[in-house]
Amino acid sequence: MDTIYLIYFFLLGLAMGSFFCVVGLRLGKEENFIKGRSYCDSCHHELAAKDLVPLFSFLFLKGRCRYCKSKINPLSFFIELFTGILFMIAFYSFSFSLDLLVVLSAISLTMIIFVSDSVYLIIPDEVLSFFSLVFIILDLIRFGLLGAVKYIGGAIFLFLIMYSLMKFGNFLFKKESLGGGDVKLLFTIGLTLKPLLGIIDIFLGSFIALPVSIFLYKKSKEHVIPFGPFLLIAFLIILFSKTTEMDVINLISNLTSK
Repeated sequence: MDTIYLIYFFLLGLAMGSFFCVVGLRLGKEENFIKGRSYCDSCHHELAAKDLVPLFSFLFLKGRCRYCKSKINPLSFFIELFTGILFMIAFYSFSFSLDLLVVLSAISLTMIIFVSDSVYLIIPDEVLSFFSLVFIILDLIRFGLLGAVKYIGGAIFLFLIMYSLMKFGNFLFKKESLGGGDVKLLFTIGLTLKPLLGIIDIFLGSFIALPVSIFLYKKSKEHVIPFGPFLLIAFLIILFSKTTEMDVINLISNLTSK
């Protein structure tokens, strides 16, 4: 039975990944992602249902538009694939639980913002507002009113930390170091992570971003690095590893006692 559920969540992730890619791309272009048919970015021909089967359409068409033969951006293929894999791992790790809903929501947030931020350097406010509301509702269900208020307070604290880092970076580098979307994103993340884990998220995201930034800087010194996806990758690592504040405190204690 578990195998059937794993397959189901993988297929669900494929379908949702396709939708997340559409949302990220259309919001970045300020297009309506609910109405309107999907179309080829090159020839603008409306795509038929057979052109929109997650993973398989891209493979069968060999990465090219059926109508104009232009290359299809492989981003949607990888978003679908990784969303399917992550949904499956999420069920394997958390089974049917409220924690599963939290992790699935976090994966969804990550995929949409990864698309919009990597392509357009934009983190849409609509996405952050929607998932902030989702996380607050889940906090209310899991921890009650007082617990939800504590998480909101922690999210505000993380927002202020990120805002301070942005201002310091702007002063230090004499240009924009972080986008406002990154600052607001940490508020949304803080609705799920406690403050100490939120700070770990910043450091872990920066650590993951460092080699990528160095590579892109050497390739093109004018290249702008979106930070949001790295914050979200760190966010997922913390959630999937089930790291707690006490784990971090014990680790710090062990390191300082040596």
